[in-house]
Amino acid sequence: MGGKHIDAKPLRGLSPGVMEVVSDHHGDTFRAVYTVRLANAVYVLHAFQKKSKRGIATPQAEVELIKMRLRRAIEIDKQEER
Repeated sequence: MGGKHIDAKPLRGLSPGVMEVVSDHHGDTFRAVYTVRLANAVYVLHAFQKKSKRGIATPQAEVELIKMRLRRAIEIDKQEER
């Protein structure tokens, strides 16, 4: 519908248009990361349970996976334009 999820916020350290939604449920934290910067679709890049008890930062391994999937989403989106 073109709107932004009420709890979505930009994921720091990544390009503009990469958003994160954080949800707490029964003491656990879940995150979903998606991008709206591409023309043809909204791409969900990763969804995971935050397990680290050291701070709120997204673990580096998760960030690297998100970056890899963002690159792949960009490739797919360019193919859709053809």
